This record gives sequence, C-alpha cells and structure tokens, in this order.
Amino acid sequence: MMRRAQPWLGTLVEISVADALPDEAVQQAISQAFAEVALVHRLMSFHAADSDVARLNRAWASEVLAVHPHTWQVLRLAQRVAEQSDHIFNIACAPRLVAWGCLPAPQDEAPSYRPGLTVLRCQAGGTVRKAAPGWVDLGGIAKGYAVDLALAALQRAGVASACVNAGGDLRAIGPDAWPVRLRSPRDPGRVGATLALRGEALATSAGYFSAREHNGQRVCALVDGRDGSPAGMAGTGAVGGDDLDGGAAAGRRAGDKAGRGHGPSVSVRAASCAVADALTKVVLASGDVAHPALRAFQATALII
Repeated sequence: MMRRAQPWLGTLVEISVADALPDEAVQQAISQAFAEVALVHRLMSFHAADSDVARLNRAWASEVLAVHPHTWQVLRLAQRVAEQSDHIFNIACAPRLVAWGCLPAPQDEAPSYRPGLTVLRCQAGGTVRKAAPGWVDLGGIAKGYAVDLALAALQRAGVASACVNAGGDLRAIGPDAWPVRLRSPRDPGRVGATLALRGEALATSAGYFSAREHNGQRVCALVDGRDGSPAGMAGTGAVGGDDLDGGAAAGRRAGDKAGRGHGPSVSVRAASCAVADALTKVVLASGDVAHPALRAFQATALII
C-alpha cells in the first residue's frame, strides 16, 4: 500500500494505492492524479481572482464567457442536479455564504441573493452565459469532480486498485473493499456508522464543523436552495458549498465536511463522486433518503 496526501481544495486530499505496480510507477501515477486535483483547484476556486468561477462572478448579466472544459462539465452537472431536485441544489448560493461569513467577499458590493435564481447557463461550444447578476460557488460539487479526475488519472497510469479521498468525498476502484467510518453528527468525535466501499463513490455532508452564529441565527456553509435557509443543523433543511473545504475518510474516521451541531449527517453512494457530492445536499435539505433525484442518478443515501 502506498499513500500520499496533499492540501488542495481547502482540505487534505489523500490518495491510496494498493497495487502490484513497481513503486516508481505508483509514485508517478499518484503525481499525475494530484495534478488533476490541482487543476480543479485552480479552475474552480471561489477565492482565486484568475479562476473560471471568479471570472464568471465578475461578468455582467448576458455576457458569454469561454471556460475550461472541466468547469463547463461541472456547471452542466450542477444544472442537471438543480433541475432534478427542484432547485434544492443551487450553486448561486454564494452571496448568502458571504453574508454569513462562510466565504470571503470577492468584491465590495455583493449581488442580492434570490432563492431559486439561475445565474449561469451552459451553452454549446464550451461557453457559459451569465443569465442574471449573482455569484456562484462550486464548493458543493467540485471536490467530488476532482476525485473522479484523480481516479481516472490513476487508471490511465495502469493502477487497478486505489482510493481517492478529498475531505470526505471519496471513490474507490478495484476488487478491495475500503473501510469508511462516518462521524456521529451528535458527537463528531465518535463513529456513527461503518461502511465498505468497493468500486463506487461516497460523499458525506453535515453542518457541524462549519456552524457559526450570524445575527443571532445558527448558520453553516450549507444552504437550502429553495428558500436560502441554513442547512445541516437541527431544525433546518440543506445545499450549497463547502468552500471547497472538506466529511468521510477511507480507513479512518470520517465526516470532515460538516461542524459542531446536532443536525443529521448524509452520505450518498453513486457511480461518480461529483454526483454523490451534489446529492448529499439534496438529501440533507429534503430529509428524504428516497428523493427522486437519487433515482435519476442511480444513487442511494444514508442519514445518521
């Protein structure tokens, strides 16, 4: 077993390879996988002024911008999840997260937040049209996409058995079952459930580690796209971003995505980690482990 970790996407990304390849080949494969994660970090950061996300947030309404194919793919998937979830999942939650202090303000004057607003529309040719004034944040989906890219890089390099974990968004390939321990949302220092992951992805979201007080209200880095309320805590519903900050860990305790609080924790299994990542917010908001969006993406969910 070879394991390496690097800080990316606001969390610790860990790549584990259990393969018969020579050590040098494994090291090269892991480096290629980390290069894919770094690319997602550069393209989809809310903070970096030269990222695709920052360029889109600065654009005027009706402006059309060319973006990297990876950014376009993530935006298109975000649109599909929004449509299948009746806009519970909505990446245009960034102004709310800035107001709550969960994200830094990229500009002095923030656009108004309107629940259900569609800010961006993907167009043919890898372009995106700014449909309305607003800011988007891909923290609720980009880490999962980075995991998928990293795993694809490992496979191209000949790796047959591996697991990539980006702060709780993880995916495994190969015949081995990778143990995953999920934190108890009532006591994040304890294990709430233990799962085995084999040839699929798992993502976990909750609100305990990002929870904070804002104007006398308990908020966190998760937003219910239907009404803009804080999610992931007792008495609230969920979507939004995790500030590209990371909840579950392969082979060790999990749940790094979520904050001190008493709301539920949601884990979703799916074929791709990007899908699992986004759908955790849908289930956390709705409280429905049989939400139609899960069926649409052939995913399953667990609430603890």
